Amino acid sequence: MFIMANLLIALAQVLDYILWAYWWILLGRVVISWVNADPHNPIVRFLYVATEPVLARVRRMLPVYAGGFDLSPIVVWVAVIFLQRFLVSSLYDLAHTLR
Repeated sequence: MFIMANLLIALAQVLDYILWAYWWILLGRVVISWVNADPHNPIVRFLYVATEPVLARVRRMLPVYAGGFDLSPIVVWVAVIFLQRFLVSSLYDLAHTLR
């Protein structure tokens, strides 16, 4: 069972790193939206391509505009934090019970 435990620990750690990186990518997207960034810049395009599918899905499901501000990044941030605290922690706990 230790092999399955190690697999779950590795999966939890990779998932945690991916969520952590996406959190920073989302922060970059929010900062870019505040300034007049060049839309042809490769970094700006990457941030847009990496975040827009998730943000557009949230905007479609929930009308999260308040006073002209798009609050969908906040909803996605909360979802990322929830996944880190619940799913990643649950995978770690499950792996430790299998040892």
